Amino acid sequence: MGKEVAGGGCTADDFERFRRRLEEETRHAQAAYFRGAFANDALVAGFELEAWLIGSDLLPVPRNVSFLARLDSPLVVPELSRFNVELNGTAQPLHGNALSRLESELTATWQECQRVAAADDGALIAIGTLPTLREEDLSLSNMSPARRYAVLNEQIFRLRGGSPLSLNIAGIDNLATTHSDVMLEAATTSFQVHLQVPAGEAARANNASQILAAPLVALAANSPFLFGRALWHETRVPLFEQAVDCCDPGCPQHMRVTFGSGYLTADPTACFAENLASYAVLLPFEIPGPVESYAHLRLHNGTIWRWNRLLIGFDDSGQPHLRVEQRVMPAGPSIIDMIANAAFYYGSVLMLTRQPLAPEAQLSFAQARENFYLAARYGLDAQLRWFGGQRVSAGELLEQQLLPLARTGLERLDLSTADVARYMEVIAGRLRSRRNGAAWQLAHHARHHDFARLTADYLDLQRQLMPVHEWPI
Repeated sequence: MGKEVAGGGCTADDFERFRRRLEEETRHAQAAYFRGAFANDALVAGFELEAWLIGSDLLPVPRNVSFLARLDSPLVVPELSRFNVELNGTAQPLHGNALSRLESELTATWQECQRVAAADDGALIAIGTLPTLREEDLSLSNMSPARRYAVLNEQIFRLRGGSPLSLNIAGIDNLATTHSDVMLEAATTSFQVHLQVPAGEAARANNASQILAAPLVALAANSPFLFGRALWHETRVPLFEQAVDCCDPGCPQHMRVTFGSGYLTADPTACFAENLASYAVLLPFEIPGPVESYAHLRLHNGTIWRWNRLLIGFDDSGQPHLRVEQRVMPAGPSIIDMIANAAFYYGSVLMLTRQPLAPEAQLSFAQARENFYLAARYGLDAQLRWFGGQRVSAGELLEQQLLPLARTGLERLDLSTADVARYMEVIAGRLRSRRNGAAWQLAHHARHHDFARLTADYLDLQRQLMPVHEWPI
């Protein structure tokens, strides 16, 4: 989805040609999986971080075109809106100093972005939803100029018959509004964590990721405000799901942004077959290349935003691999918080994937999905159903069961002992204080009642590179 597309239009012939290529590539991917063509020997970590460009007035500024031209970095690319950009990290095999290498590179990229933004009287901020965002900022005039975004907007509203999107979120406060384009999506920014896994573990890893989605979103929640309202601890979840809604109302499991329709079984490529069968093509652009490049499959998959999404990629030798993209975590609050979140995910998902009794045999998909929305709404206080039927708060589950599990998983990966200790202590400190980004923002606003001050203080503390549980209010 992040690559630009070429072509002149979206005719019936365009859709037909695309669908034929999509069908061919979907069949090929399944056959390739069963003959062992996908890489089966690596655990590799990576990430994408979406961030906001803001001005000295702390409002979003639509200047990513000039910002990216001045920055001139292959690691930083445009996003849907002109006030968002995406920072990427170089993939790292999960051993040795992989975690600190991810942090060091992200810190260097972030600081260079800040230098370039400051030269234009601006700044970069990593936060799930920007407290100073106004609904009028989310207009087509602020859409990035890439053709794929305009076509995406056109096709979603074609499927909706032109009817506006309705946003209804009931939380601490309530919010109801309508919007006539997909720019609501630009109000959500995330820290998307990637994990390349051996192909034979892909289904188990995906299922474990879905089970971990609830505790992860509770741990990392950082999006409590939208348009001046306090809503969910992770408001990105209902906002993103409603921002590109073009599904059949009678089939909510096939929303474009979705927790999914069920666990994967023996064949992980079944998710691509579901894409073909259940989701209309949004970007019908023919892409040159052989069937084994899976270009159309990958483009179509990029327009279906499962909260845990299985991806096909390629290593340096051209061999395809499977990786899980864990999409539930928001941007921010600090770089060390985000790398600690990634480390927690890598350790815990490894342990759940490789334990003798599959976790999906211990928690139903329906319960994993219910847990996810409870955690997004209530954060660390959410009451979750866990293995063995136990009912436990997200904070207690994380502190008592999942943090030790994650630490063991990281140790088994032969990662740096100092790295494991450092990042797990960040998670432990956050759990001891019960202060994630959402809790800090809510407490700050309860004391000061000022979104501009909240944003200014958040930006200042984020620049100090210390974890959120150490931030003063």
